[in-house]
Amino acid sequence: MKFLELSPDHLAAVRKAIRPTTLIRSPRLDELVGAEILIASETFQYTGSFKFRAAYSAALRSPASRLIAASSGNFGQALAYAASLMNKEAIIVMPDNSAAVKVEAVKRFGGRVELVETKKVSRAQRVSELSEQYPDAQVLSAYDHDDVIAGNSTLAAELAERAGEYDAVIVPVGGGGLSAGLVMGLQQAGSKMEVFGAEPLLANDGKRSLDAGKIIVNEGEPQTIADGARTLSLGVRNWAILHKGIKDILEVKEEDIESAIRSLFNLANLKSEPTGGLALGAAVAHKHLFQGKRVICIVSGGNVDTEVFLRIVGKK
Repeated sequence: MKFLELSPDHLAAVRKAIRPTTLIRSPRLDELVGAEILIASETFQYTGSFKFRAAYSAALRSPASRLIAASSGNFGQALAYAASLMNKEAIIVMPDNSAAVKVEAVKRFGGRVELVETKKVSRAQRVSELSEQYPDAQVLSAYDHDDVIAGNSTLAAELAERAGEYDAVIVPVGGGGLSAGLVMGLQQAGSKMEVFGAEPLLANDGKRSLDAGKIIVNEGEPQTIADGARTLSLGVRNWAILHKGIKDILEVKEEDIESAIRSLFNLANLKSEPTGGLALGAAVAHKHLFQGKRVICIVSGGNVDTEVFLRIVGKK
């Protein structure tokens, strides 16, 4: 894969541009899971999620001055900001039910938003229409792209250097860009940590794909609260890495995602978006796999509407 041929200079340039991940230890989370838990939070990354790593990497390598992407929000705002740093234009196609905070953020970072009613027109269809309208533009996948995976691999390099060797890493899975980058980055760093994916039960195409040995596609966009995981399937490039490199993908119920968000807030003083709660949700729901082990939980981002967050953390 082209990913393996990326120069160290490119990865060094990405690492220079990003903020280091925030590492948090909380004894109360240890008690919750029955394991030594380290939170690796990307909530303080530029644009509030790990997606800036991916977007900056892809925008840096792209020869185009106009970039088009479909996004539920995090990749969109990350690409908008990365493009603005390079004097490029970003057009982001988003579902019309996207979190308002994410739509406004894309605009604030200089991106142009195209909202689509996904029950009538798919994001992919609108992206295709825009690419015909702007033939000089480059279409970027938020996850199924070599440079995106490479950008995400910088998180693995950080964990290997700063956190040391843990038994396992649990990472949210949507299209597979972050999990694939984590697998590849840890392999390149010579780490033996096992990688587990965490996926909403309502959007469990990744788990079903692992079990079937081939990519399984959702019939429609899954309506999970974890909006960053509302993908139709794993990306082809991501699957090529994950079907051999990931230990397993753990399913997480909606109520367990919300419980994890409350635990991160109450026990670690951390605000997480629903997708960011997947890893801890999986650690708690499948704690028998991690008893007595040292586990890193990736909190992928913190971009969540205030009303949604207050509703979740306010539940008893």
